[in-house]
Amino acid sequence: MSQKGTGMLPVENSLEMFLLFGADGIITYANAAARDRLEYGDEICGNHISSIFPNEFKRTEEGFSTGYPFGLKTHNLTAYRRNLTCFPVEVRIAWEEACAGYLCMANDILEKEHLSQEMEHVKQEAEQALKVRSEFVANVTHELRTPVNGILGNIMELSEKEQDEHKKRTLQLIERCCGDMNRLINNILDFSKLEAGKFVLETRRFHFRNMIDYVRGNHQNKITEKGLDFFVTVSPEVPEYIVGDELKLVQILNNLLSNAQKFTHVGRISVEILKTAQFQNSIELYFLVMDTGIGVDKENQDKLFKAFSQVDASISRKYGGTGLGLNITKQLVEMMGGSISVESQKNKGTTFTFSVWVGDGDTGTEEYTLPDATIRRSHAELSAALKETQERKETDPQRVFGTPENLEVLEKTLSKMVLCIEMENWEKAEDFMETVRQLMEGAPRDVSKNLLRLKMAVQKENYDKAIASLDELKAGMEQKSEEGDAADGS
Repeated sequence: MSQKGTGMLPVENSLEMFLLFGADGIITYANAAARDRLEYGDEICGNHISSIFPNEFKRTEEGFSTGYPFGLKTHNLTAYRRNLTCFPVEVRIAWEEACAGYLCMANDILEKEHLSQEMEHVKQEAEQALKVRSEFVANVTHELRTPVNGILGNIMELSEKEQDEHKKRTLQLIERCCGDMNRLINNILDFSKLEAGKFVLETRRFHFRNMIDYVRGNHQNKITEKGLDFFVTVSPEVPEYIVGDELKLVQILNNLLSNAQKFTHVGRISVEILKTAQFQNSIELYFLVMDTGIGVDKENQDKLFKAFSQVDASISRKYGGTGLGLNITKQLVEMMGGSISVESQKNKGTTFTFSVWVGDGDTGTEEYTLPDATIRRSHAELSAALKETQERKETDPQRVFGTPENLEVLEKTLSKMVLCIEMENWEKAEDFMETVRQLMEGAPRDVSKNLLRLKMAVQKENYDKAIASLDELKAGMEQKSEEGDAADGS
């Protein structure tokens, strides 16, 4: 076939290079792209294929010899131009019966290789920058932790010896601040390790319920001190022993319970743990951490798991924190083959649900296999299966001002606030103030005014005005209660 008779071929104007050569190796056709890029022009026909691919094809008396595997599979070769310069190409060469010859299809990948090299260079630079940043964060957090722990140790020692109540409260405040600082430092260090891929799971066999008791003990006092109910339920189907990273599980639960405690002032916090699936010697555990706290609007829920993100600036100012806790929690859960989600309603509470895959420690082996993603149950399925649990969370009667349940909790909370004011523990008094505010939502206007005066007195740490405002508030509540009773009697 001569070049002249090929003008009608559909590949003539293709961006891909096309060459046709016979059993003798002589090129009989080249499309415009091949003629141009190989720089032969119309003179390419009549040249031997070994001129284009000298590394793969050798000229012989019979035609050519080659080790090239003909077929439709692509191979990377080096193509030579007429001036003997070369460039990389992706090539497919196959026998074409209709043309009675070998059809070669080639793409210039010089630009692609250049971009690949550039991307590899950028990747290496990014990895190096991440390594430097991680090392910097690790060093800085270590240096910060040293003086904080030094202060903490001295404060704890002084607290044991100090007799003056006012000074003791100051020392306790400093001790609490040191604890908060250490938690912030740990969060930043954990986030840095996760980002650098240096966070690894350390799996071992451990007693699951002992771990849950430990977590419950860490939070029991702080939660009940706020007047909240605290429940932890473990399904009997959950094995006594499991194989997994105990410390990371504790960290996940601590993060979620600390959040619940921070944002809940009325009602309860509860944890439920269920076994939802099994694959060979691996089991899926499903956790629900529920509270009746301030809740989150649906449009803001996607911010919860983002690093350094909180719903709004007022949350950060009022409650503190770096916004890293839930991001770290999400990454830890995903490292354990699970996922995490949130359901929340403003002023009605929040439910975090997450699943993890662990080994069944009751089998006596510490080896387990993470099942394929197709076997893992989705959160949508699990949420649907446990929808009944969510639907049971009706409006808490404690939150409806004037109900017997509401007045009972209010009385207990105000008694605790009086004690805090008497001891001049203003920080804890403010916590109880927030609980009282939520319990009295919907109260009559004159009662609400007394509540506002009490809140201002507590914030200004004014003992006399706080006690006076408390008395006025109680008197107003009693009057409203008596009016309600009289109305019921009529």
